[in-house]
Amino acid sequence: MKRKIGILTGGGDCPGLNAVIRGVVKSAIIGRGWEVVGIEDGFDGLLYDRSPRPLGLNDVRGILPRGGTILGTSNRGNPFSYPMEVDGKTVLTDVSDRVVARIREMGIDALVAVGGDGSLKIALELMKKGVPVVGVPKTIDNDLMETDVTFGYNTALETATDALDKLHSTAESHHRVMIMEVMGRYAGWIALESGISGGADVILIPEIPFDLKTVCNSIDARRRRGSKFSIVVAAEGAYPRGGSRVVQKKADETTAIERLGGIGGFVAHGLTSCLDMDIRVTVLGHLQRGGSPSTFDRCLGSRFGIGAVELIEKEQYGEMICLRGRAIRSVPIEKAVRKLKLVDPKGQMVTAAKELGINVGRE
Repeated sequence: MKRKIGILTGGGDCPGLNAVIRGVVKSAIIGRGWEVVGIEDGFDGLLYDRSPRPLGLNDVRGILPRGGTILGTSNRGNPFSYPMEVDGKTVLTDVSDRVVARIREMGIDALVAVGGDGSLKIALELMKKGVPVVGVPKTIDNDLMETDVTFGYNTALETATDALDKLHSTAESHHRVMIMEVMGRYAGWIALESGISGGADVILIPEIPFDLKTVCNSIDARRRRGSKFSIVVAAEGAYPRGGSRVVQKKADETTAIERLGGIGGFVAHGLTSCLDMDIRVTVLGHLQRGGSPSTFDRCLGSRFGIGAVELIEKEQYGEMICLRGRAIRSVPIEKAVRKLKLVDPKGQMVTAAKELGINVGRE
């Protein structure tokens, strides 16, 4: 049966999104003769009277090595909690019925939702309102349950590790403590794996509240052993024991998600009071989201796109494609978003860091 499927990319951008789009389009058209349309700017593209963007083979030619997403994205367009002006005030409103109606007006038989925890929760709620949905897991944070890894994570990890390699030379030359703040929100995967790969001396992650005195003693001990510099990797969601996360912007009526950032400066300020060393902070920020996807992410994104089309063909709606070992599988979206996949504070990865002499913020 010929189908018309829609695809949207929600949440933050990441390398590999275009590989997924290309995988969906080529698999649907070449293998099945289906029609594919793209919804621009995430779920926002379903809230307004925008026409979907037809996606043919020519439209996805050459996009495989490109970062970002040709469809655009948004991490604010939640149709179940959308900011609307009412009597001069911003009120969060449920406009999901409008989204469902728009999908039907477009003649879309099934929707491929590419996103992280937040976007897939929205997709799940749309599924409950009768929209045939399949999910594709996307986030550089690698914090989605039920998949070994999300596409985009590998490229972000390579970017962070490369930055650490570069920081080493300037830290050693100037005998400095270099602090690099990385993304990851409430999960420490990027900080932990890049820190191990990039030879960090201290790694601070959200799953292990850190003791600043312990960090200070660790760096001072290195200095006394003759190491005149140290490298600290701090995940943006890391926080001191007994304290709270450093937040740039709290969740309010205009954004349901708090904006993290500033932990690097917080740690630098704390270390200044106990170390007689020059301290500098590098916030890697959105560099981790950009650039051409790695070989791994191009391949995984392509396989995820094909897998999403296969789910639609089998009418396995409400499922999310995932990676288990080296095989592509699927799981209910509901299982994937029930909680975040976090670093085990007592797990093998943390143990490996400690065996390498890396301080993780605790004795």
